[in-house]
Amino acid sequence: MSAYDVGDVTTLTIPQLLAKRAAQTPNAVALRHKKYGIWNETTYAGYLARAREVAAGLHALGVVRGEKVAVLADNIPAWVFMEVGSQALGAVSVGVYQSSVAEEVRYVLDYTDAVVVLAEDEEQVDKLLEHRVSLPNIRRVIYEDARGMSKHAGDDWFLSFEELLELGRPDAATVFDREATLGKPDDVCHFSLTSGTTGNPKAAMLSHRNLLYMGQALGEVDPLKPGDDYLSFLPMAWIGEQMMTVAVALANAVTVNFPESQETAMHDLVEIGPHFMFAPPRVWEGIQSTMFIRMQESYGPNRALYRKLLAWSTDAADASLSGQKASGAAAFKRWLAYWGLTRPLLDGLGFLRLKRAYTGGAALGPDVFRFYHGLGVNLKQIYGQTENIGIAYVHRDGDVRFDTVGKILPGGEVRITDEGEIISRSPAVVVGYYKRDDASAETIRDGWLHSGDAGRLTPDGHLQVIDRLSDVMKTANGETFSPQFIENRLKFSPYIKEAVAFGDGQHEVTAFLNVDPLTAGQWAEKRQIAYSTYMDLSSKPELAELILKEVQEANTRLEPHERVARFVLLYKLLDADDDELTRTGKVRRKLIREKYAPIVAALYDGSESVRVEATFKYQDGQTQRVETDVAVHRVPGMETRLPRAGVVAERVGA
Repeated sequence: MSAYDVGDVTTLTIPQLLAKRAAQTPNAVALRHKKYGIWNETTYAGYLARAREVAAGLHALGVVRGEKVAVLADNIPAWVFMEVGSQALGAVSVGVYQSSVAEEVRYVLDYTDAVVVLAEDEEQVDKLLEHRVSLPNIRRVIYEDARGMSKHAGDDWFLSFEELLELGRPDAATVFDREATLGKPDDVCHFSLTSGTTGNPKAAMLSHRNLLYMGQALGEVDPLKPGDDYLSFLPMAWIGEQMMTVAVALANAVTVNFPESQETAMHDLVEIGPHFMFAPPRVWEGIQSTMFIRMQESYGPNRALYRKLLAWSTDAADASLSGQKASGAAAFKRWLAYWGLTRPLLDGLGFLRLKRAYTGGAALGPDVFRFYHGLGVNLKQIYGQTENIGIAYVHRDGDVRFDTVGKILPGGEVRITDEGEIISRSPAVVVGYYKRDDASAETIRDGWLHSGDAGRLTPDGHLQVIDRLSDVMKTANGETFSPQFIENRLKFSPYIKEAVAFGDGQHEVTAFLNVDPLTAGQWAEKRQIAYSTYMDLSSKPELAELILKEVQEANTRLEPHERVARFVLLYKLLDADDDELTRTGKVRRKLIREKYAPIVAALYDGSESVRVEATFKYQDGQTQRVETDVAVHRVPGMETRLPRAGVVAERVGA
């Protein structure tokens, strides 16, 4: 029996599991954090010691069972110390996105009834100060980074993290052990916010069992070795990072590594060389785009060699992904490509030790999948929601398919309703939403989670996700289409960063497109096309011609009624700070349609351009209003099938 074996983790709470790990393997490394260029290690014994001090410190501040303790910080050890310490008391931890603006922070803290907040630094503290009067329930604000906080000396609303630890140190073991013993696996321990695509986010109430079941089940599908390394760089408030940094890490005794900052995360990844990795499509696409740019900047012979070796690797990967064995010649070519290209690339990316990689939150294009599998990265699609701890379905090794999200985790069940909705049941399904009994009753019925997503099951149990049921649209001819499916096909282009498709009730599909400032900017610079701002870049006729070809390519992958007939290159990047995207990067379709109604109207009334007044918001709070012309581009070969003008006005709602 291994020293790391603690049995069925779903019979424990998270603090109880941490205590077991510390008792059985006290010197094993649980966490690493890079600070000032140095990786600092925390053993399980140290992890437990900090969590004990936090629990006792919060207890001294009057925090009791059932109260809420919020964390507003980047990925740092203090986050998990605060989370586990709060849970030991029977309190509920609440994750707040560190990128949230002050009003979003105020909403979350007020809605969840938080009484104590860990705010990492002066920037996060300032967000709380902006709404201090309207947050009467907040008894204490604890800051981790003391830089810039001297001006608040003497204000008893503030307490440093070190002072919290000192406050709890005398009674650390006594308080933690006494209170943690009272915890039950089905106790609510954490609030994780939903994405909020249609309104304010809801707080899903997660139990210890929810989290630890998911962590244990993933370990059954993809065995992890104790001490395997994982880099935690996605927002800890997101369920995707909670499931990995807390659930998977503690259930499987893997080591969590925190980067020095979000800006250095990819560099720190190279130093760590993780054994497994999780990231949304935008990260995988970003890495591929960076490599694409480097290749484009290289000499002609190097570019030709790169393309040839990558093609050899990808051909061999295609064979394995389709369940076939590569021929002797293909295997030899892949061997040559490995030593000539892919191994150096993997080493440079920090992927040499990578056994498995996951992506989720949105569809990833087959070309991107083929690219990574060609490099030898075992990249898998996962699918889940906040309400079932982020992972409910995952590809198995040797059974990865571009058009599915894999099979359900052990212990789970899945059905497709008569309406085509994906519903599932497992120990990961949460009890509901805080203060939202109406939404809870609608989403979770008899233990079945109603996802709100349309999908279908293949004969061998793979799940295919189509789109949100509420987002599925119909053309004026009654033909059904998925805007998300179209958007994902458009984003297969390395030059298109974001897309929003329209066409509900119309005779043709149109789209807003955001060009990728990195790849499109590099393309323009290489052709000596001068530009100053993103607005300037997106207005260049030469770039419009490039994107037109990319849209035509995407149209070849779509059914005739799904093909994009007209598009605009939006003058600004869609942004979560402008409420156009959620904090997890999902499109707020209805808001975008209303906000840019004149441009949507121009897509359907035959206009060649539309004059708009753009408002830009800067980090210092200043705004600037600029008038600009947005060109409307028609895709050649797409018939003009415009409805009556009255129908346009009615549909657009401008």
